[in-house]
Amino acid sequence: MTSPIYAAYHERTKASAENYDQARQLMPGGTSRQAAFWLPYPLTIERGAGAYFHDIDGNHYLDLLNNYTALVHGHAYPPIIKAVREQIGRGTCWAAANEPQIKLAAAIVDRVPSIEQVRFTNSGTEAAALAFTIARIVTGREKVLMARYGYHGSLHEFEIGSFGNSGMLTFLARYNDLADFEAVLETHGEEIAAVFLEPVLGAGGIVCGDEQFLEGVKVAAHKAGALFVLDEVLTLRFGVGGCQGDMALEPDLTMLGKIIGGGFPVGALGGNRDLLKVFDADDMKVFHSGTFNANPVTMVAGEISLRELTAGRIEQMNRLRQMLQSGLNDIAQKNSLPLAINHYGSCLNIFLSESIPDSPIVRADEELMDRFHVACLNHGLFIAPRGMVALSTVITEEDIAAALESADAAMRDVAAESG
Repeated sequence: MTSPIYAAYHERTKASAENYDQARQLMPGGTSRQAAFWLPYPLTIERGAGAYFHDIDGNHYLDLLNNYTALVHGHAYPPIIKAVREQIGRGTCWAAANEPQIKLAAAIVDRVPSIEQVRFTNSGTEAAALAFTIARIVTGREKVLMARYGYHGSLHEFEIGSFGNSGMLTFLARYNDLADFEAVLETHGEEIAAVFLEPVLGAGGIVCGDEQFLEGVKVAAHKAGALFVLDEVLTLRFGVGGCQGDMALEPDLTMLGKIIGGGFPVGALGGNRDLLKVFDADDMKVFHSGTFNANPVTMVAGEISLRELTAGRIEQMNRLRQMLQSGLNDIAQKNSLPLAINHYGSCLNIFLSESIPDSPIVRADEELMDRFHVACLNHGLFIAPRGMVALSTVITEEDIAAALESADAAMRDVAAESG
Protein backbone atom coordinates (compact mmCIF):
# COMPACT_ATOMS: atom_id res chain seq x y z
CA MET A 1 0.00 0.00 0.00
CA THR A 2 1.33 3.42 -0.99
CA SER A 3 2.12 5.75 1.86
CA PRO A 4 -0.28 8.73 1.88
CA ILE A 5 2.61 10.92 3.08
CA TYR A 6 4.80 10.08 0.08
CA ALA A 7 1.86 10.19 -2.31
CA ALA A 8 1.07 13.73 -1.15
CA TYR A 9 4.74 14.69 -1.57
CA HIS A 10 4.79 13.41 -5.16
CA GLU A 11 1.56 15.24 -5.96
CA ARG A 12 2.73 18.66 -4.70
CA THR A 13 6.34 18.49 -6.01
CA LYS A 14 6.04 17.23 -9.59
CA ALA A 15 8.42 19.82 -11.01
CA SER A 16 11.04 18.95 -8.38
CA ALA A 17 10.65 15.28 -9.37
CA GLU A 18 11.21 16.11 -13.04
CA ASN A 19 14.19 18.26 -12.15
CA TYR A 20 15.69 15.40 -10.15
CA ASP A 21 15.24 12.97 -13.04
CA GLN A 22 17.15 15.37 -15.29
CA ALA A 23 19.85 15.92 -12.67
CA ARG A 24 20.43 12.16 -12.37
CA GLN A 25 21.42 12.05 -16.03
CA LEU A 26 24.04 14.73 -15.52
CA MET A 27 25.35 14.19 -11.98
CA PRO A 28 25.95 10.95 -10.08
CA GLY A 29 23.03 10.52 -7.72
CA GLY A 30 21.54 13.70 -9.11
CA THR A 31 23.41 15.91 -6.64
CA SER A 32 26.77 17.36 -5.68
CA ARG A 33 25.96 17.49 -1.98
CA GLN A 34 24.84 14.40 -0.10
CA ALA A 35 23.53 16.36 2.89
CA ALA A 36 21.05 18.09 0.56
CA PHE A 37 19.60 14.80 -0.67
CA TRP A 38 16.73 12.73 0.72
CA LEU A 39 14.35 10.07 -0.57
CA PRO A 40 12.36 9.95 -2.70
CA TYR A 41 14.02 13.07 -4.19
CA PRO A 42 15.03 16.52 -2.92
CA LEU A 43 13.12 19.71 -3.52
CA THR A 44 14.44 22.17 -6.06
CA ILE A 45 14.37 25.63 -4.49
CA GLU A 46 13.75 28.67 -6.65
CA ARG A 47 14.18 31.59 -4.24
CA GLY A 48 14.31 32.52 -0.59
CA ALA A 49 13.79 35.61 1.55
CA GLY A 50 13.91 35.97 5.30
CA ALA A 51 12.75 32.85 7.11
CA TYR A 52 11.06 31.31 4.04
CA PHE A 53 11.92 29.85 0.67
CA HIS A 54 9.91 28.62 -2.35
CA ASP A 55 10.32 25.57 -4.57
CA ILE A 56 9.82 25.41 -8.33
CA ASP A 57 6.32 24.00 -7.85
CA GLY A 58 5.27 27.20 -6.10
CA ASN A 59 5.20 25.76 -2.57
CA HIS A 60 6.62 27.85 0.25
CA TYR A 61 8.41 26.60 3.36
CA LEU A 62 9.40 27.96 6.73
CA ASP A 63 13.11 27.18 6.83
CA LEU A 64 14.19 25.84 10.23
CA LEU A 65 17.51 24.48 8.92
CA ASN A 66 19.06 27.54 7.26
CA ASN A 67 21.55 25.57 5.18
CA TYR A 68 22.77 23.54 8.15
CA THR A 69 23.50 26.65 10.31
CA ALA A 70 25.22 28.73 7.59
CA LEU A 71 22.39 31.24 7.03
CA VAL A 72 22.32 32.64 10.52
CA HIS A 73 20.41 35.70 9.23
CA GLY A 74 18.09 33.75 6.95
CA HIS A 75 17.75 34.10 3.20
CA ALA A 76 18.72 37.18 1.19
CA TYR A 77 19.46 39.22 4.32
CA PRO A 78 19.07 42.84 3.09
CA PRO A 79 22.30 44.32 4.58
CA ILE A 80 24.34 41.48 3.09
CA ILE A 81 22.60 41.67 -0.30
CA LYS A 82 23.19 45.43 -0.48
CA ALA A 83 26.89 45.13 0.31
CA VAL A 84 27.39 42.19 -2.06
CA ARG A 85 25.71 43.99 -4.94
CA GLU A 86 27.96 46.98 -4.40
CA GLN A 87 31.03 44.76 -4.32
CA ILE A 88 30.03 42.80 -7.43
CA GLY A 89 29.82 46.11 -9.26
CA ARG A 90 33.47 46.71 -8.33
CA GLY A 91 34.64 43.21 -9.24
CA THR A 92 34.43 39.71 -7.77
CA CYS A 93 38.03 38.48 -7.55
CA TRP A 94 41.58 39.24 -8.65
CA ALA A 95 45.09 37.91 -8.10
CA ALA A 96 45.98 40.57 -5.57
CA ALA A 97 44.92 41.75 -2.13
CA ASN A 98 41.58 43.32 -1.19
CA GLU A 99 40.48 45.43 1.75
CA PRO A 100 37.36 43.44 2.79
CA GLN A 101 39.50 40.46 3.88
CA ILE A 102 41.25 42.71 6.42
CA LYS A 103 37.91 43.81 7.88
CA LEU A 104 36.63 40.24 8.23
CA ALA A 105 39.93 39.04 9.67
CA ALA A 106 39.85 41.88 12.20
CA ALA A 107 36.27 41.00 13.18
CA ILE A 108 37.26 37.37 13.79
CA VAL A 109 40.37 38.25 15.78
CA ASP A 110 38.32 40.70 17.87
CA ARG A 111 35.66 38.07 18.69
CA VAL A 112 37.77 34.97 19.34
CA PRO A 113 40.53 35.47 21.94
CA SER A 114 42.61 32.42 20.91
CA ILE A 115 42.92 33.70 17.33
CA GLU A 116 45.74 36.16 16.62
CA GLN A 117 45.79 35.63 12.87
CA VAL A 118 43.53 33.95 10.33
CA ARG A 119 43.94 32.31 6.92
CA PHE A 120 40.92 32.11 4.61
CA THR A 121 39.80 29.14 2.52
CA ASN A 122 36.65 28.30 0.59
CA SER A 123 35.18 25.65 2.89
CA GLY A 124 35.42 24.10 6.31
CA THR A 125 36.87 21.00 4.68
CA GLU A 126 39.75 23.08 3.32
CA ALA A 127 40.27 24.62 6.75
CA ALA A 128 40.53 21.12 8.24
CA ALA A 129 43.04 20.07 5.60
CA LEU A 130 45.08 23.20 6.31
CA ALA A 131 45.07 22.54 10.07
CA PHE A 132 46.18 18.95 9.46
CA THR A 133 49.01 20.20 7.23
CA ILE A 134 50.25 22.62 9.87
CA ALA A 135 50.10 19.93 12.55
CA ARG A 136 52.12 17.53 10.42
CA ILE A 137 54.80 20.12 9.73
CA VAL A 138 55.04 21.31 13.33
CA THR A 139 55.11 17.84 14.90
CA GLY A 140 56.68 15.75 12.16
CA ARG A 141 53.87 13.22 12.62
CA GLU A 142 51.29 11.90 10.19
CA LYS A 143 48.14 10.82 12.02
CA VAL A 144 45.04 12.39 13.53
CA LEU A 145 42.77 11.60 16.48
CA MET A 146 39.11 12.61 16.35
CA ALA A 147 35.80 11.68 17.95
CA ARG A 148 33.89 8.74 16.56
CA TYR A 149 30.98 10.23 14.55
CA GLY A 150 32.56 13.68 14.65
CA TYR A 151 32.52 15.70 11.44
CA HIS A 152 35.33 17.84 10.04
CA GLY A 153 34.51 17.84 6.34
CA SER A 154 35.10 15.45 3.46
CA LEU A 155 38.87 14.96 3.61
CA HIS A 156 39.24 11.16 3.68
CA GLU A 157 41.04 11.05 7.04
CA PHE A 158 38.10 12.83 8.66
CA GLU A 159 35.25 11.47 6.58
CA ILE A 160 35.82 7.85 7.61
CA GLY A 161 35.73 8.95 11.25
CA SER A 162 32.37 10.60 10.76
CA PHE A 163 31.01 7.13 9.90
CA GLY A 164 32.62 5.62 12.97
CA ASN A 165 35.54 3.95 11.20
CA SER A 166 39.24 4.26 11.95
CA GLY A 167 41.85 4.23 9.15
CA MET A 168 45.54 4.14 8.37
CA LEU A 169 45.94 7.77 9.45
CA THR A 170 42.88 8.10 11.69
CA PHE A 171 42.46 7.15 15.34
CA LEU A 172 39.04 7.40 17.01
CA ALA A 173 37.82 7.80 20.58
CA ARG A 174 34.38 8.19 22.13
CA TYR A 175 33.05 11.72 22.42
CA ASN A 176 32.73 13.01 26.01
CA ASP A 177 34.93 10.10 27.19
CA LEU A 178 38.17 11.68 28.39
CA ALA A 179 39.63 8.35 29.49
CA ASP A 180 39.21 6.94 25.99
CA PHE A 181 41.02 9.89 24.40
CA GLU A 182 43.77 9.69 27.01
CA ALA A 183 44.22 5.97 26.36
CA VAL A 184 44.65 6.50 22.60
CA LEU A 185 47.11 9.34 23.18
CA GLU A 186 49.12 7.33 25.70
CA THR A 187 49.35 4.38 23.30
CA HIS A 188 49.76 6.18 19.97
CA GLY A 189 50.78 9.69 20.97
CA GLU A 190 54.10 9.58 19.10
CA GLU A 191 52.17 9.07 15.84
CA ILE A 192 49.46 11.71 16.35
CA ALA A 193 49.99 15.18 14.92
CA ALA A 194 46.72 16.69 16.15
CA VAL A 195 43.47 16.03 17.98
CA PHE A 196 40.41 17.50 16.24
CA LEU A 197 37.23 18.09 18.24
CA GLU A 198 33.91 19.89 17.91
CA PRO A 199 32.66 21.61 21.09
CA VAL A 200 29.21 20.45 19.99
CA LEU A 201 28.78 17.48 17.65
CA GLY A 202 26.71 18.79 14.75
CA ALA A 203 26.27 15.88 12.36
CA GLY A 204 26.47 13.64 15.43
CA GLY A 205 23.09 14.93 16.66
CA ILE A 206 23.80 18.23 18.54
CA VAL A 207 25.71 16.62 21.40
CA CYS A 208 27.31 19.16 23.73
CA GLY A 209 30.86 18.52 24.83
CA ASP A 210 31.47 18.60 28.57
CA GLU A 211 33.84 21.46 29.39
CA GLN A 212 36.05 19.24 31.55
CA PHE A 213 36.20 16.72 28.71
CA LEU A 214 37.27 19.32 26.14
CA GLU A 215 39.90 20.87 28.42
CA GLY A 216 41.11 17.42 29.44
CA VAL A 217 41.59 16.34 25.83
CA LYS A 218 43.55 19.51 25.16
CA VAL A 219 45.84 18.79 28.13
CA ALA A 220 46.30 15.17 27.03
CA ALA A 221 47.05 16.24 23.45
CA HIS A 222 49.73 18.67 24.60
CA LYS A 223 51.20 16.06 26.93
CA ALA A 224 51.58 13.78 23.90
CA GLY A 225 53.12 16.59 21.85
CA ALA A 226 50.08 16.95 19.56
CA LEU A 227 48.16 20.07 18.61
CA PHE A 228 44.60 20.63 19.79
CA VAL A 229 42.31 21.82 16.97
CA LEU A 230 38.79 23.04 17.75
CA ASP A 231 36.24 22.85 14.96
CA GLU A 232 33.94 25.88 15.32
CA VAL A 233 32.65 25.80 11.75
CA LEU A 234 29.14 25.21 13.08
CA THR A 235 29.45 26.42 16.66
CA LEU A 236 30.68 29.98 16.21
CA ARG A 237 26.99 30.97 16.05
CA PHE A 238 26.48 29.89 19.70
CA GLY A 239 28.39 32.79 21.25
CA VAL A 240 30.05 36.05 20.31
CA GLY A 241 33.39 34.28 20.70
CA GLY A 242 32.04 30.87 19.72
CA CYS A 243 31.82 27.98 22.17
CA GLN A 244 35.44 28.48 23.18
CA GLY A 245 34.59 31.96 24.41
CA ASP A 246 31.76 30.65 26.57
CA MET A 247 33.83 27.69 27.79
CA ALA A 248 37.11 29.59 28.34
CA LEU A 249 38.81 27.06 26.08
CA GLU A 250 42.00 28.00 24.18
CA PRO A 251 42.76 25.69 21.27
CA ASP A 252 45.99 25.83 19.27
CA LEU A 253 44.05 26.19 16.01
CA THR A 254 40.40 26.98 15.28
CA MET A 255 38.48 25.97 12.18
CA LEU A 256 35.77 28.38 11.01
CA GLY A 257 33.23 28.47 8.20
CA LYS A 258 29.53 28.84 7.43
CA ILE A 259 28.39 32.10 9.13
CA ILE A 260 31.67 33.93 8.42
CA GLY A 261 30.74 33.79 4.73
CA GLY A 262 27.32 35.40 5.03
CA GLY A 263 25.80 32.79 2.70
CA PHE A 264 28.80 32.44 0.38
CA PRO A 265 31.44 29.67 0.23
CA VAL A 266 34.01 30.16 2.98
CA GLY A 267 36.33 28.57 5.48
CA ALA A 268 39.10 29.86 7.71
CA LEU A 269 41.79 28.68 10.03
CA GLY A 270 42.79 30.82 13.00
CA GLY A 271 45.47 30.52 15.63
CA ASN A 272 48.49 32.14 17.19
CA ARG A 273 51.21 33.82 15.17
CA ASP A 274 53.83 31.20 15.93
CA LEU A 275 51.78 28.42 14.35
CA LEU A 276 50.57 30.44 11.37
CA LYS A 277 54.01 31.76 10.47
CA VAL A 278 54.41 28.67 8.29
CA PHE A 279 52.65 30.76 5.63
CA ASP A 280 54.92 33.83 5.97
CA ALA A 281 56.62 34.71 2.71
CA ASP A 282 60.03 35.26 4.33
CA ASP A 283 60.16 31.71 5.80
CA MET A 284 57.45 29.78 3.96
CA LYS A 285 56.90 26.16 4.93
CA VAL A 286 53.43 25.81 3.42
CA PHE A 287 52.44 27.11 0.00
CA HIS A 288 48.73 27.70 0.41
CA SER A 289 46.69 29.27 -2.37
CA GLY A 290 43.25 29.13 -3.97
CA THR A 291 41.69 31.12 -6.78
CA PHE A 292 38.78 32.27 -4.65
CA ASN A 293 40.38 32.39 -1.19
CA ALA A 294 39.31 35.60 0.59
CA ASN A 295 37.46 36.88 -2.48
CA PRO A 296 35.95 40.29 -1.73
CA VAL A 297 32.33 39.21 -2.28
CA THR A 298 32.49 36.57 0.44
CA MET A 299 34.53 38.84 2.70
CA VAL A 300 32.03 41.73 2.67
CA ALA A 301 29.15 39.31 3.26
CA GLY A 302 30.98 37.61 6.12
CA GLU A 303 31.94 40.83 7.86
CA ILE A 304 28.30 41.94 7.95
CA SER A 305 27.14 38.49 9.06
CA LEU A 306 29.47 38.59 12.07
CA ARG A 307 28.77 42.23 12.89
CA GLU A 308 25.00 41.60 12.91
CA LEU A 309 25.30 38.50 15.09
CA THR A 310 25.18 40.25 18.44
CA ALA A 311 24.88 38.75 21.91
CA GLY A 312 21.27 39.94 22.05
CA ARG A 313 20.33 38.19 18.82
CA ILE A 314 22.07 35.01 19.90
CA GLU A 315 20.05 35.05 23.13
CA GLN A 316 16.82 35.64 21.18
CA MET A 317 17.51 32.61 18.97
CA ASN A 318 18.19 30.53 22.07
CA ARG A 319 14.87 31.62 23.58
CA LEU A 320 12.96 30.72 20.43
CA ARG A 321 14.66 27.32 20.31
CA GLN A 322 13.42 26.68 23.85
CA MET A 323 9.91 27.68 22.78
CA LEU A 324 10.08 25.34 19.79
CA GLN A 325 11.46 22.46 21.84
CA SER A 326 8.78 22.78 24.50
CA GLY A 327 6.06 22.85 21.85
CA LEU A 328 7.45 19.79 20.07
CA ASN A 329 7.39 17.84 23.31
CA ASP A 330 3.74 18.76 23.84
CA ILE A 331 2.55 17.83 20.36
CA ALA A 332 4.49 14.54 20.33
CA GLN A 333 2.76 13.58 23.55
CA LYS A 334 -0.60 14.62 22.13
CA ASN A 335 -0.02 12.47 19.04
CA SER A 336 1.29 9.51 21.07
CA LEU A 337 4.67 9.56 19.33
CA PRO A 338 7.99 9.00 21.10
CA LEU A 339 10.28 12.01 21.12
CA ALA A 340 13.76 12.79 22.39
CA ILE A 341 15.63 16.02 21.67
CA ASN A 342 19.27 17.03 21.89
CA HIS A 343 19.89 20.76 21.95
CA TYR A 344 22.47 23.49 22.34
CA GLY A 345 21.99 27.19 21.79
CA SER A 346 19.89 27.86 18.70
CA CYS A 347 20.09 24.27 17.39
CA LEU A 348 18.32 21.04 18.23
CA ASN A 349 18.02 17.52 16.86
CA ILE A 350 14.79 15.55 16.89
CA PHE A 351 14.67 11.80 17.48
CA LEU A 352 11.37 9.95 17.23
CA SER A 353 12.42 7.49 19.90
CA GLU A 354 12.15 7.23 23.67
CA SER A 355 15.83 8.07 24.14
CA ILE A 356 18.80 9.55 22.30
CA PRO A 357 20.56 6.86 20.22
CA ASP A 358 24.19 6.05 21.01
CA SER A 359 25.07 6.40 17.33
CA PRO A 360 23.75 8.99 14.85
CA ILE A 361 24.41 6.48 12.07
CA VAL A 362 22.41 3.57 13.49
CA ARG A 363 18.99 4.88 14.59
CA ALA A 364 15.98 2.85 15.59
CA ASP A 365 13.75 5.69 14.39
CA GLU A 366 15.14 5.94 10.85
CA GLU A 367 11.96 4.89 9.02
CA LEU A 368 9.75 6.98 11.31
CA MET A 369 12.04 9.99 10.90
CA ASP A 370 12.04 9.68 7.11
CA ARG A 371 8.25 9.83 7.08
CA PHE A 372 8.12 12.70 9.54
CA HIS A 373 10.60 14.69 7.46
CA VAL A 374 8.55 14.32 4.28
CA ALA A 375 5.32 14.99 6.20
CA CYS A 376 6.84 18.24 7.47
CA LEU A 377 7.62 19.23 3.87
CA ASN A 378 4.02 18.48 2.91
CA HIS A 379 2.96 21.01 5.57
CA GLY A 380 5.47 23.68 4.58
CA LEU A 381 8.11 23.04 7.24
CA PHE A 382 11.76 22.48 6.32
CA ILE A 383 14.06 20.60 8.70
CA ALA A 384 16.99 18.28 8.06
CA PRO A 385 16.14 14.68 7.13
CA ARG A 386 17.99 13.59 10.28
CA GLY A 387 15.89 15.97 12.40
CA MET A 388 18.33 18.84 12.83
CA VAL A 389 17.04 22.39 13.31
CA ALA A 390 19.11 25.59 13.22
CA LEU A 391 17.27 28.85 13.80
CA SER A 392 18.10 32.23 12.30
CA THR A 393 17.97 35.77 13.65
CA VAL A 394 14.99 36.62 11.42
CA ILE A 395 12.69 33.93 12.82
CA THR A 396 9.95 35.31 15.09
CA GLU A 397 7.62 33.96 17.77
CA GLU A 398 4.88 33.88 15.12
CA ASP A 399 7.12 31.72 12.92
CA ILE A 400 7.70 29.31 15.80
CA ALA A 401 3.94 29.09 16.37
CA ALA A 402 3.46 28.36 12.66
CA ALA A 403 6.24 25.75 12.79
CA LEU A 404 4.52 23.98 15.66
CA GLU A 405 1.22 23.91 13.77
CA SER A 406 2.97 22.31 10.81
CA ALA A 407 4.85 19.86 13.01
CA ASP A 408 1.58 18.92 14.72
CA ALA A 409 -0.05 18.19 11.38
CA ALA A 410 3.00 16.19 10.28
CA MET A 411 2.96 14.14 13.49
CA ARG A 412 -0.73 13.41 13.00
CA ASP A 413 0.04 12.08 9.53
CA VAL A 414 2.87 9.91 10.85
CA ALA A 415 0.75 8.64 13.72
CA ALA A 416 -2.08 7.76 11.32
CA GLU A 417 0.27 5.67 9.17
CA SER A 418 1.92 4.08 12.19
CA GLY A 419 -1.39 3.08 13.70
